[in-house]
Amino acid sequence: MTTALIIGANGGIGAALLAALASSGQYTRVIAAARRAPDTLPPGVDYLPVDLADPASIGSAAARIDAPLTRVIVATGILHDATSGPERRLADLDAERLAHLFAINTIGPALALKHFAPLLAKDAPSAIACVSARVGSISDNRLGGWYGYRASKAALNQIVRTAAIELARSHRQAVCVALHPGTVDTGLSKPFQRGVPAEKLFTPAYSAERMLAVLDGLTPEQSGRIFAWDGAEIAP
Repeated sequence: MTTALIIGANGGIGAALLAALASSGQYTRVIAAARRAPDTLPPGVDYLPVDLADPASIGSAAARIDAPLTRVIVATGILHDATSGPERRLADLDAERLAHLFAINTIGPALALKHFAPLLAKDAPSAIACVSARVGSISDNRLGGWYGYRASKAALNQIVRTAAIELARSHRQAVCVALHPGTVDTGLSKPFQRGVPAEKLFTPAYSAERMLAVLDGLTPEQSGRIFAWDGAEIAP
């Protein structure tokens, strides 16, 4: 039995990943995990309530999965909300805002790895991935700004790296990586799309297709790294 799980299935990228996996014909079961059930679920897809801001819900959801997982993708993240945008200067930093960004971008995915990575198949190839961002690369930071988002995604990349090292001891055929989706036409990027060339602004469906292709082509030896939508490795 092959089972795929998408966490954050209500988001723009998460919904596209869910649709791609459900239509691929590669999985016996596909599970959509989110705070609320999607308005429409592809045929044959099950819903599992998961709120990454609620640690108890993550553990409860994992306890309800009764078969090894083949693919797990954590497709959640926050850059801005209705009240505040990304910080441009040190003067913009706010403790509550930073804590919120880390809760969603780092701590939630870390707890998802804690509970779902052990459920990966041990006797077959499997993969678990977190959607990250190129701006989480410390070595690639040349523009500054976006303090909380950059830092929380950099922390996520470190969590993924560390989890991959541990996972290799118990799940030798598993891949654990971070994925950069590119600039995708979703609510997260909407206020920042001006100046993005049309060919570099991806639809969620295209980004999902490319990330899944990259993930399918990775080997356990590449576990713990960060890969972009085009397969290029991103330096931490």
